[in-house]
Amino acid sequence: MKKVIFILSIAAFTLTSCGSKKKIAELEAKNKEIQDLLNTATVKLNTCLTEREAFANQLEFLKKNNADLINNMGNLTTLSSKGAENLEKSLESLKEKDIKITRLQDALTKKDSVTLALVTSLKSSVGISDPDIEINVEKGVVFISIADKLLFKSGSYVVSDRAKEILAKVAKVVNSKPDFECMVEGHTDNVPYKSNGVLLDNWDLSVKRSTSIIRVLQELNVNPKQLIAAGRSEYIPLVDNNSAENRSVNRRTRIVVLPKIDQFYDMIEKEMKNLAKQ
Repeated sequence: MKKVIFILSIAAFTLTSCGSKKKIAELEAKNKEIQDLLNTATVKLNTCLTEREAFANQLEFLKKNNADLINNMGNLTTLSSKGAENLEKSLESLKEKDIKITRLQDALTKKDSVTLALVTSLKSSVGISDPDIEINVEKGVVFISIADKLLFKSGSYVVSDRAKEILAKVAKVVNSKPDFECMVEGHTDNVPYKSNGVLLDNWDLSVKRSTSIIRVLQELNVNPKQLIAAGRSEYIPLVDNNSAENRSVNRRTRIVVLPKIDQFYDMIEKEMKNLAKQ
């Protein structure tokens, strides 16, 4: 009977791990898709700026021609109908380009301002100037990286009291952002984990550390619907695992604060579709 229970436990754990990896893959794919869209929007923006400058030069040229004509003839009535028509068309084209540029810039500015506000909020809330805690932004996503020596004892997945103080401040920020998701990634070094009958390897350890952090955040009233558990084992090191110091750097927990990206890029997607139709 014990053997059957053990087998069922392993199967359930495997399915949960696969689900987490699938979710991570989906998030990474979505992040790449949005980054590609942002790059395309930036190219379109630069093109619009160039075209606007060309229209502005054309407008100045037409204005000068019309001014010369007025001076030569001495009367506004001598302004040719063709020159007036060209001037009107140039003004209209310039106005349309300005509207498109403004919309794209507003969308990009909104995304940047929200991300900056979140980083500022996190830094001021956490309030810790510790080299073992990093808060930064990569491709529009906020990352909080915490060295494992602040969270766990060696080879353990029991959260320390010191870590709970830090996580309480992180939870406060996450709770203030109900539209954001929070993915907790466990990372290990490449030293083989000695199986204790519960955990088999570094995969198990990284996932177990993630779920331990998840439970603490849930105890701190973070909505579990916002939380995602993920284990990355030893396979995404920051530095080579060729020294004790480097291995210490690679043993970390990374909390990824994920905004609902569609909210920030709806405007860009809409404008890209409009530009594609023209």
